[in-house]
Amino acid sequence: MKEMKLFNLAWPLFIETALFMLLGVIDVFILSGYDDLAASAVSTANQAVSIVTIVFTVISSATAVMISQYLGANKRTDASQVAALSITLHVAFGLLISMLFVFFCRPILSFIGASGKILDFGCQYLTIVGSMMFVQAFLGSVSVIIRNHGLTKISMYVTVGMNVMNTLLDMVLVPHLGVTGVAIATSVCRILGGFALAFILFRKVESISIFKLLVPFPKDKLLAILKIGVPSALETFLYNLSQLTITSIVLRFLSENELIAKTYVQNITMFFYLFAVSIGQASQIMIGHLVGAKEFDKAYRQGLRSYRTALIITAVACAVGMCFREPLLRIFTDNTEVIMLGMNILLINCLLEWGRTTNLVLIACLRGSGDVYFPTACAIFSNWSISVLCSYLLAVVAGLGIYGLWIALAADEFVRGILMLIRWKSGKWRTKRIVKNEG
Repeated sequence: MKEMKLFNLAWPLFIETALFMLLGVIDVFILSGYDDLAASAVSTANQAVSIVTIVFTVISSATAVMISQYLGANKRTDASQVAALSITLHVAFGLLISMLFVFFCRPILSFIGASGKILDFGCQYLTIVGSMMFVQAFLGSVSVIIRNHGLTKISMYVTVGMNVMNTLLDMVLVPHLGVTGVAIATSVCRILGGFALAFILFRKVESISIFKLLVPFPKDKLLAILKIGVPSALETFLYNLSQLTITSIVLRFLSENELIAKTYVQNITMFFYLFAVSIGQASQIMIGHLVGAKEFDKAYRQGLRSYRTALIITAVACAVGMCFREPLLRIFTDNTEVIMLGMNILLINCLLEWGRTTNLVLIACLRGSGDVYFPTACAIFSNWSISVLCSYLLAVVAGLGIYGLWIALAADEFVRGILMLIRWKSGKWRTKRIVKNEG
């Protein structure tokens, strides 16, 4: 197996993830000059997208683990077969979800508590972006395949192009079309990005003939995808659903300024944990290859190195963010109350980032090893008994508002982080290898 280095894998993922996040931040920033509620509506609509598209997570999370372990075990044909199956499933379910959003966007947004202008803006956005979900599904599928072959720079270059085009289109369309302009810009960029990645995939990584490997249909691979993907996706689903429930609490019980502050703070803090996201993604690829090759001790040491590196970098990012929290908030708004709320929330958020960094890196390592059930069990317990319940008790019952909500979120991340660290050090993940070497 070709030796992989954390830095070589992580820095393109860092830039790609930063630019991908920046796509959303640019949308919110430009919309904030158009209407603060429009920015919040797009944020709310994207949370609905995260819930409904959980089926993509089922497929992509399993694809990542299986391809990396098959490549580590030198089973190239099996890796290609998984790639073909992944693309097919992504596009098929993407088309179904596109139809769901086109016909039911208003009931979906109403269900999570959106009303008035937020509901109207959200429907404008979701009708267009939702109709193109099959493109997002294809884009994500191809990106996962390319990444797990170790070619993280390629998807980074495509994301750079998407980011530049999205910014230009936003600047041209939003002043005239508002939320509709953002939706059009997002969809056009995804379509062009999908074409670019498809061209690269079938020129540098796989042959278009890989789809012949689906005849006869590989039922064993489909079952493996479900076995790995469903628990991984359930963990993500429960987290997103808990966040959606919390958003519903905010929409129903907290003030408009608190909702706006939450939107802007979340866009800022994305860049605090960005480093942990990229290191976690790179670590999952490395752990998958190492576990596939049965190099468990190397995998264990790599996991801890990745975790320590992510903690140090995130701590520095948080410190810088604290020093400039007021100027960062003023990028989005001049509302004095929103700025004060946001500055205080960012202080509380420092406690949250330790747990979030631990979870992002170590859960990725556990997934790469094939250990997918333990993180899911922890998510079921923590997301609901701590995050959601305490959000309601502290924010609404105790009257702490947005501050109570953030304290609850920090407690959730902290508890799960401790559990993930204990799990990795226990070594129980060594027995969860998916790919079995023959002979």
